[in-house]
Amino acid sequence: MHVAAIAIDLHLPGCASLKEKRSRLKPLLIAIRRTFNVSAAEIEHNDFLQAAGIACVAVSNDHAHCQRVLGRIPKWIETRRPDITVIDHQIEFL
Repeated sequence: MHVAAIAIDLHLPGCASLKEKRSRLKPLLIAIRRTFNVSAAEIEHNDFLQAAGIACVAVSNDHAHCQRVLGRIPKWIETRRPDITVIDHQIEFL
């Protein structure tokens, strides 16, 4: 069994309230879960208006599959959500 996680730092320009931030992140996390069949959640920068840290986790019997699936997520966010900027990402195998 292979378990991998990706941590992604995001910039959400123009967010003026935590409510607005949540309204932009929630659909993003739902779409990531549905599209990539992974778990996804906000994990850091909870109290910052224009920053967010999310994590996605994949489990597979193939190391390369985890790497492929998680590696596509940052580019997918940039392509599908031009209102959100990917600042950094890092994949770790657990």
